[in-house]
Amino acid sequence: MSSDREALKAGFLARSGFGAAVRRPLGGDASTRAYERLTLPDGRSLIFMDQPPALETAPCPPDATDDERRALGYNALARLAAGRVDAFVATAGWLRAQGLSAPEILAHDAAAGLAVLEDLGDDLFVRLIEAGQDEAPLYDDAIATLARLHETAPPDVLEVGGVSWPLLTYDELALRTADALFVEWLPKLKPVTFGAEALASWEDVWAPIRRRGAQGASVFCHRDYHAENLIWLPDREGPARTGLLDFQDALKAHPAWDLSMLLHDARRDVSAEREARALARYFALRPEADMEALVADYHALGALNIVRILGVFARLTTRDGKPRYAALMPRMWGYLDRCLVDPDLAPLKAWLDAHVPPEART
Repeated sequence: MSSDREALKAGFLARSGFGAAVRRPLGGDASTRAYERLTLPDGRSLIFMDQPPALETAPCPPDATDDERRALGYNALARLAAGRVDAFVATAGWLRAQGLSAPEILAHDAAAGLAVLEDLGDDLFVRLIEAGQDEAPLYDDAIATLARLHETAPPDVLEVGGVSWPLLTYDELALRTADALFVEWLPKLKPVTFGAEALASWEDVWAPIRRRGAQGASVFCHRDYHAENLIWLPDREGPARTGLLDFQDALKAHPAWDLSMLLHDARRDVSAEREARALARYFALRPEADMEALVADYHALGALNIVRILGVFARLTTRDGKPRYAALMPRMWGYLDRCLVDPDLAPLKAWLDAHVPPEART
């Protein structure tokens, strides 16, 4: 970290009334953000978010054309927030207004990429499960939170305290980045080659699925909804027991997307039995949903999400020198096999059988 960045951070904390806090770095993730835990003189604990804006390409302007998005880069193509603090602040405010447990924002400087947040604690779902806690109530509450989100028509713009952020749609172009990652990056990691004919048939497989995803984009989508971004808050009530993190990339999307993120979790095994029970709970909480259609879309968009993650992990391993992500890929192939049982996905299964041999699915 440069001394200039450190001086900027120290000045922000001082101006915000937190200059006397003891700072302790927290572990990082796959993003360009960094976090610290602040301990105040009175013993209170807060979280300090640092997202240097210069480390990311531009986010997607709401009115950008497809060509303009391609020129701006991956964040604009995929409609990612580019780590923007104003996206986090506005999204947190909207979620809290729905009665859900996003962190309260105590101070922020969006232009500098800095914010001080409520500390929701360390009881991440994944850690509690690893420590032996029964996963059933955690997944039940995570599904209840999704059902609550899916009951509310999301706005076009998220606004809180003078900060606003557009809630864009997970459209066909953004969804196309998902399957494109797979065919671009898997050959850099595994012994596979995709020629022109294979790439053309790959597009034929995904075009109708992307269309279904875009046409069904009707709910607030967290976009990174899994056990490492959910915190157990048992002293709160109802869906607020699920604390929410890492939601700045939110979009309007198909309800199947966050279900896939939760139940096709790259970082822990979610059994077929747990998956089935979670889906049953979701439909019990949303009896108005078309179960047959949504399950079909869950398999199709779940498969799209899984190949996206496989592509991301191949990129993180080869380009970014983070080999630990390659170790997560066999789990994703297992989830994909579950989706491929759906007969509607026979074209995808045939393509994979033809172009990705078993030794490359590790």
